[in-house]
Amino acid sequence: MFRNRYTRWDGSQRIQLTPSQVFEKLSEYLSFTDDLQQAMDWLLRQGLEWEGARVVGLDDLLEQLREEMRKRYREYNLDHALDEIRQKLGEVLDLERSALEGKGEEGRRKQELLARLPTRLSQAIEQLRHYSFEDDDARRAFENLLEELRDIRDLEEFRRRYGDLFHGQQSLDYEQAVELMREMERLKKLEEDLFSGNLSGIDLEAMREMLGERAWQDAQTLQRIMKMVAESGYVLQQGAKQKLSPKGVRKIGQLALRDIYQNLLRDRLGSHPADRRGPSQIRPDQTRPYRYGDPLHLDLVATLKKALARRLGTPLPLEPGDFEIFETDASTTTSTVLLLDMSWSMSWEGRFAAAKKVALALESLLRSRYPRDYFGMVGFFTRAVELKLQDLPEASWNMGDPFTNLQDGLRLAGDLLAKHPSRNQHIIVITDGQPTAYFSRGRLYCEWPLSFGGISTRAAAETLKEVERATRRGIVINTFMLDDSPPLRAFVERMTRINKGRALYTRPDHLGEYLLVDYLGRRRKKV
Repeated sequence: MFRNRYTRWDGSQRIQLTPSQVFEKLSEYLSFTDDLQQAMDWLLRQGLEWEGARVVGLDDLLEQLREEMRKRYREYNLDHALDEIRQKLGEVLDLERSALEGKGEEGRRKQELLARLPTRLSQAIEQLRHYSFEDDDARRAFENLLEELRDIRDLEEFRRRYGDLFHGQQSLDYEQAVELMREMERLKKLEEDLFSGNLSGIDLEAMREMLGERAWQDAQTLQRIMKMVAESGYVLQQGAKQKLSPKGVRKIGQLALRDIYQNLLRDRLGSHPADRRGPSQIRPDQTRPYRYGDPLHLDLVATLKKALARRLGTPLPLEPGDFEIFETDASTTTSTVLLLDMSWSMSWEGRFAAAKKVALALESLLRSRYPRDYFGMVGFFTRAVELKLQDLPEASWNMGDPFTNLQDGLRLAGDLLAKHPSRNQHIIVITDGQPTAYFSRGRLYCEWPLSFGGISTRAAAETLKEVERATRRGIVINTFMLDDSPPLRAFVERMTRINKGRALYTRPDHLGEYLLVDYLGRRRKKV
């Protein structure tokens, strides 16, 4: 028996997102920056789209709010907003002056005091606060004015600051002007909160009243989304700063791997055979009939089903044609280091974002499918550094060290492979420029190219020496070039002649497809 439960429609049901879906959008923003907080700010301000549904960001809400303010500027003016109060004060003073006639010296002194009142209404009323009125009607009327002193003072200041912005045809009286002023104050407060990203401090009821039901729903949705991110476990709060949790880093790698796989075609396999065949891995999702000589990885259930389909009864007769076995892959044991160019030029055309995505995808692939393999990452700019997985999502190119020290990167990659020996060792280089820095006898040298787009002769020579050392150790170097300049092509061709590895030129948007296909083609051979 099925039961359905219904709740009242309040508009918030328009968009239903899971924490995983929200984090997926956050990871897209993070691919373009090295700062998690900046990525979260982008998500908050730009909103997100999911399967045709649009979550409005703070910037859209801010524009709606400012349009409401502009509408008021276009419709109203405040030229006569204080005329009514000025008239009432004038009537009070006329009554009081009439009462002071014939009062002798005291009357003349009070007349002089009234004549010296400031022209600004709030100041005049404030100065009369402790005045002793002779006329009872004037005193009662003034007490009414005194109750309005706060609004009068605020309205004067409001006119001084914003009066020129109101240029509409409709002139407002005092009460209308005060109401408009309070509306504008609420709108200004909302504007400040939206502009500063103070989502938790937003007055939702004020937004509902000023911008309508839809804006109120959008703001609530944004609040739920940011709460999802905070409670999802993908992000950790460390003091005033947020950072990705291990769960978040793993999730970004899985998303990167999924995105790259979505672009792959089944027939675009890498051309590298496995260097040495490793142990067979059973594939429980695929089976086939047994053939003589096959390893007997028997699918017992499928085998018995075939025998029963042929004849029911016991004892169950089994024949060779009944045997069904699991498909197997012969995998290779590999140690791989991804060498990632982090020089300043990698910031162009989305190169570093694409390379970082590939690194995350490769790490996720190896952790999930080949957990016994070693995968390391090295970033190189003026010098080389080892990259840890937890730091990779927020890693960025290095503007402070603009040179390209591929030699030091190859050296460090070789050191990491020496610590994780295997029968198949590979270095994958992603770069967009030839080397311009190197170490010699422990000293760092930086060398500008001989001409614009030219080669740095000494840096290239020292780097090729490191290539030779890696080759002697049996390390295969495969290079993915993100620039097709002749000097880079010439240098990489010299690398491949020495090492017998592969070189491939690709664009950033195809890097992931080419690199993963090539890696898997070398990693596995089906038997």
